[in-house]
Amino acid sequence: MNQKRSQWASNIGFILAAAGSAIGLGNIWKFSGKVAAYGGGAFILCYIIIVFLIGLPVMLTELSIGRRTQKNVVGAFHTLNPKWTFCGVIGVITLFVILSYYAIVGGWVLKYIWVYLSGADFGTGQAAYENYFTGFIAKPVEPLIWGAVFLILCIYVVVRGVSQGIERVSKFLMPCLFLLLIACVIRAVTLPGAMEGVSYLFSIHPEDIGMNTFVGALGQAFFSLSVGMGIMITYGSYVPKKENLVKSAAWICCLDTLVAILAAVAIVPVVFVTMGSDKLGMGGSFAFIALPEVFAQMPGGRWFGCFFFLLLFLAALTSAISILESCVSFLTEEFHLSRLKATLILAIPMTVLSAGYSLSQSSARGINLPWFDFANGLQMLPMNAVMEKFTDNLMIPLGGLFFCIFVGWIWGTKNAAAEIESERNTFRLKKVWSFIVRFLAPVFILLILYFTIGLGQGLS
Repeated sequence: MNQKRSQWASNIGFILAAAGSAIGLGNIWKFSGKVAAYGGGAFILCYIIIVFLIGLPVMLTELSIGRRTQKNVVGAFHTLNPKWTFCGVIGVITLFVILSYYAIVGGWVLKYIWVYLSGADFGTGQAAYENYFTGFIAKPVEPLIWGAVFLILCIYVVVRGVSQGIERVSKFLMPCLFLLLIACVIRAVTLPGAMEGVSYLFSIHPEDIGMNTFVGALGQAFFSLSVGMGIMITYGSYVPKKENLVKSAAWICCLDTLVAILAAVAIVPVVFVTMGSDKLGMGGSFAFIALPEVFAQMPGGRWFGCFFFLLLFLAALTSAISILESCVSFLTEEFHLSRLKATLILAIPMTVLSAGYSLSQSSARGINLPWFDFANGLQMLPMNAVMEKFTDNLMIPLGGLFFCIFVGWIWGTKNAAAEIESERNTFRLKKVWSFIVRFLAPVFILLILYFTIGLGQGLS
């Protein structure tokens, strides 16, 4: 064990940093869209159940591996069982590809903050907001510049280290995120007629609780918690032995879920009031086209829009920092590089992938790659779509599956539970947790793979 390894200076710092990792763009816009698509309160109920039934146990497996080995995601598996080192490699590859396109989307968010601060001029005409967004992302240079600014901010924080960089920034950014979110919620629910949207969010109709709602909640919960990629292994490796991993993981899940629900409360009533529920959606078109159009029709919409994109920026930045840290930790520990050298080495190939992702937003450029799923066979898809499918549909669930198999059947849940209980911490539900990790979670993850690779659907 590396005695000089960095550690979190405080448990609250770890919880905020890990929650920041879990709280990303998907919590803000995708959750709201799925609430609309899958029955409002019925979806929220399924989501909460799945987070604590599946997400929390899987998160504990990763935290236990990290704290036991005090290693990065690759080094952790190599230490416990060299034959399973490939699990860590899967995590690093997944994170590298994710950050390559996440930085570009983070750049889009920065661009929109600038637009709102400089007057919110999106042009005129019936399709002004759509034309503005599609025109911007199709540009060859400007999105790359904004993406580079976003990535440089991440690099600056990570190079400063665990306690002085990531923890210190998380302690500042996460409270800011919550304050901005609460301000957006207050403004949303005080609009005339907003209670119709609030009622939709929290009304549970039994007929809406079906397989589609369950699968939608499963995909959202799994991808929202930053599990299956090894981030929590890296962050867990910085946790002192005295800290209670069960309580920490529970706090992370609670904060992540709270942000998702508050974001829905901030967005759904506004959309209901201004344009109707049919405008609710998922993905970039919802966040960058539909919502700016909605904000423009409400009193003080310019500043509401500015606060919303600041909120998106904070969520994106804290997630991106955790992704970069996991990759940098691998390089610094396995190849004995400084943090600065590691980030620079990562930045070169990452820039190439980022450029491909950004440039492929314009179909006229024809940057296509092959993709295969059993429903559609071999296809040639835009590079940006293939990168997202590669991580969301394949690598993240595959990583989560291997993590559960490793802890459940190779390293053993007894060893993992012993690590969770270190320093006299109690783990009363360890038998239930063991059953979930060994049997239930793998089945649920295989269900995700069935829908993504088998049926060609996207659950994230």
